[in-house]
Amino acid sequence: MKILIACEYSGRVRDAINVSDRQNEHHVISCDLLPSESKVPGLHHQGDALELAYGKEWDMMISHPPCTYLSNSGVSWLHKQEGRWEKLDKGAAFFKALLNAPIKKILVENPIPHRYAVERIGRKYDQLIQPYQFGHPERKATCLWLKNLPKLKPTDDVKEKMLQLPKSEAQRLHWLPPSKDRAKLRSLTYQGIANAIAAQYT
Repeated sequence: MKILIACEYSGRVRDAINVSDRQNEHHVISCDLLPSESKVPGLHHQGDALELAYGKEWDMMISHPPCTYLSNSGVSWLHKQEGRWEKLDKGAAFFKALLNAPIKKILVENPIPHRYAVERIGRKYDQLIQPYQFGHPERKATCLWLKNLPKLKPTDDVKEKMLQLPKSEAQRLHWLPPSKDRAKLRSLTYQGIANAIAAQYT
């Protein structure tokens, strides 16, 4: 399969697919405005994801569009910060363009969206998953919009272990202190989820 991993600079999903592809059956490329930070050799295009999604033929796309103006956690800023609504419109249009790309199989991943984002995107997500369902004793709700793909099956549920941890550990990403890398760290796909995507969708 020809697989595009859109809006991914980490290479985490791309690398998970390449590791699982023992028969060398897939052509996988990641794409982001940022250069790849993966230490594993792999194809990466630094540029606009929509140019690739609409400009070439793909069998599947897995996408992680920016969530800053779409996620429910930031909805209050719409009424506090000037220009926020325009940024919401732009972010939602980009998200919708990825979701509606002419590709047979699509997964778009994002945090829980607020209602204004859902209105602009046009539909709710198909599935909500948590890291603790995939071997990470942490809580961070992640939504999946799916096109011609089944729901992702949990692989290693460690919820009970997660519930025994203090909030600072179970919600580690939420409690990260302010830093220049905070947004990057919060956007990384958990390895267990990346492995599940690779195993179940390819």
